[in-house]
Amino acid sequence: MAELRPNNVKIKLNAGNVVAVPLGPLSGDLIEHFGPLGFDALWLEGEHGPVDFNNIPDLTRACDLWGISPIVRVHQNQPGVIYRTLDLGAQGIVVPHVDSKEEALAVVDAGKFAPLGHRGSFTSRQGIGVENYFDQANDYTTLIVLIEDIAAINNLDQILEVDHIDVFFVAPADLAQSMGYAGGGTMPEVEDVVAKAIRKIGDAGRTPGTLTNQQSISKHVEMGVKFLGFSWLDWLKNGSDLFNNTLDRATSNL
Repeated sequence: MAELRPNNVKIKLNAGNVVAVPLGPLSGDLIEHFGPLGFDALWLEGEHGPVDFNNIPDLTRACDLWGISPIVRVHQNQPGVIYRTLDLGAQGIVVPHVDSKEEALAVVDAGKFAPLGHRGSFTSRQGIGVENYFDQANDYTTLIVLIEDIAAINNLDQILEVDHIDVFFVAPADLAQSMGYAGGGTMPEVEDVVAKAIRKIGDAGRTPGTLTNQQSISKHVEMGVKFLGFSWLDWLKNGSDLFNNTLDRATSNL
């Protein structure tokens, strides 16, 4: 019989290690290029990108081929959206705008089978051929909630009481907007709120996550962040700048 594929995110977080996850590869072909680069997981974008029910199976299958754990950000905190995404092959989900304890409980209820929740009883694509799938699935599923509104910050103590959530991810851009600073995710006022939230999550014995980049990785790791999301588009820009600068130097004397 088949066995469930390891969930790299769960394994590394349970061991107390840091996980770094590129955000947003949107095609199976692009995932193939990420495959040999050594990442444990990929964040597939279903809130602000085109990832949807019709392509989640193929995108997660491309991840499976390289031993990468597929994490999908869904667009709504709705039971059918959450468990259908898991049914189609995601090993983890990211749920946006979780602003209260009740909303966090709803994520667990939709994302876990009984006795932890009421996820619809269906064998995920990850569970095909796995004889005791329902006995194992809860332990192989990563649940991540986004703390991205000032309402969530104000309710953070209560949200952190909810069990079976693997990562509480503090997202600066939407948080900035909810604070009245649209586009101000790097403003000192916003960064201060983000830092305090990360510390509170860690002090509660829970796992903090946030958005990072090459310049802020060390700062976030020192804060205790264990789940780091980052954009691969910076690589594209840096690579294009390097190429164009080299081309300019090579052709300057022609």
